[in-house]
Order: sequence, then C-alpha cells, then structure tokens
Amino acid sequence: MEVSVKDVSCARGGVPILVGVTFTVPAGRALVLRGANGTGKTTLLRTLVGLQTPMGGEIWPGPDVMVYAAHADGLKPTLSVRENLTFWADVYGGAGIDAAVESYDLGALLDRGVQSLSAGQRRRVGLSRLVLTGRPVWVLDEPTVSLDQSHIGRFADAVRAHLEGGGTAVIATHADLGFKAPELDLSVFRADPNALLDDEVFG
Repeated sequence: MEVSVKDVSCARGGVPILVGVTFTVPAGRALVLRGANGTGKTTLLRTLVGLQTPMGGEIWPGPDVMVYAAHADGLKPTLSVRENLTFWADVYGGAGIDAAVESYDLGALLDRGVQSLSAGQRRRVGLSRLVLTGRPVWVLDEPTVSLDQSHIGRFADAVRAHLEGGGTAVIATHADLGFKAPELDLSVFRADPNALLDDEVFG
C-alpha cells in the first residue's frame, strides 16, 4: 500500500519541529529516515500513526492500516512469550503465532517469562508482533536497538518478506539493514536548528 505524506508539519510540546515534510513510498518499498538525535524522527513517526495531530499537511493512508514499533517493546512482563504473542494475535484477528515465532527465532523462548529475557530477546519478541498484525504499513522507530548482528539480519529478512508481499515500511534508523532503500534526511525539514528535542525520550 502506498504511503503519501504531503507538506506535513509537526510539533512536540507545542514547539514546531518539522515543516513541510513531503515523500511518497510506493507499495512494496521502504523509506529510511535519517537525521541526528533530536531532528524529529520520532515526532514524525508518531504523527504518521495518529498518536499526535499534525500542524498541517496530508497523510495517507490512515493509522488503521499502520502498525508502529517504538522504542518500548509493549510487552506484559508477567506473562510468557507465548502468552504475549497469543494475546496480540487475538487482538489482530487470531491468525496464530507460528510465523512470528519462525521469523524471530523465538521457539526456545516461548515458555519463558518476558521479565526474565535480555533486552535483545525482548526486542525480538516485540518486533515479532509486526508479523501478527497483518497490517500493510510498518512504521518503525530504531527497530534494531539491542539486537545482535544475526538478529538484525533476521529483522531485515522480515522486512524484505513484508515488502515482497506488497507491504510498505517507513523506518527511522542509524543502522545498516543490509538492503537497498531510499533515504530521507529530515534535517532539511527542521523548523528551527536550535529547537532540538531528544527523540529517545519520546519513543
């Protein structure tokens, strides 16, 4: 599904951060957002998925066909990996968890409590929810944080499979994901070079 962003401006805490952001991502393609911490990557992604209202501009499609992976993994620590994945599978239509388990090599972790997992393991479980949603547009904020190199590769494979199925991805990352995608430097849209906010705070 194509993603179209036209002349979008957004703010954080009432302070304009980005002005006039414009891009199109065709179905089956990814766009990588670049920029130093504080440029506004997280602010833009949160605006795309409807977590905050843009100051102006047009965003298509709406958030109901998007899934957002932020800095937080969104897991219930007192439940097992299996219970977490089953919960999210049920939320998104009950398609089962096998594909998510396979994509992120979670078989050995299924019966472990999330609270006992390492940061990298929790990140893998959190990212596996993308596979469960069935939504065509993935909006991802520094998705490879805490992943080792082998699991960065697995994540990249999951993104490739999503794109090959006609999906779309908008990814803010400093990492090399190992596949070709156009890049957009958000610093050219910054409203005020002196008005920097730490994206990490708002993940």
